[in-house]
Amino acid sequence: MNNVYPSSHPLIGTKLTLLRNLKTEPKKFRELIREIAAMLAYEATMDLAVQEIDVQTPLMTTRGTSLMERIGLVPVLRAGLGMVEGFWELMPGSEVWHIGLFRDEATLKPVSYYNKLPIEPTVSVCIILDPMLATGGSACATVDILKKWGVNKIKYVGIIAAPEGIERLHNTHPDVPIHIAAIDEGLNEHGFILPGLGDAGDRQYGT
Repeated sequence: MNNVYPSSHPLIGTKLTLLRNLKTEPKKFRELIREIAAMLAYEATMDLAVQEIDVQTPLMTTRGTSLMERIGLVPVLRAGLGMVEGFWELMPGSEVWHIGLFRDEATLKPVSYYNKLPIEPTVSVCIILDPMLATGGSACATVDILKKWGVNKIKYVGIIAAPEGIERLHNTHPDVPIHIAAIDEGLNEHGFILPGLGDAGDRQYGT
């Protein structure tokens, strides 16, 4: 499928195995989320636009590059919060805008409960951060919100995705690249990813 980029990096695979482990405690789980997010950040930002600038080294002036685009990180509350630090380490000037969605467990549809985006976009690129792409409902709803806000360049970065979620997001928003650590087998009858890693929010915050 075009515009879908599962990582093949061996370090991401190793850290993902630890993340899945039932015995991994919240502190270590949060560390792994941050570390995997930082590695995915590198892969997801390969095509960001840059401009050439002059830089003075200790010996002479040379040419270098600087990012042209203003980046907005959009963690989907609450599980996406754990991925922000990994991205901030590489892009400390990024703005962070929170969007709150939860999945109704009866209908499996997203319900919005928090959105404080300003009236006009302040960034040119938005990167949605959400560890789990399950049914795809929350991801599609977040992209809808950002497009209505006026952002044209949007990327989705997650850790584990189900084929069902990838298909829904891709079919609804084929222009949004999907960067993930792994594609799992599918969803169970309750809409949870198998084999997955459980509830990413609960495991981060020990709830």
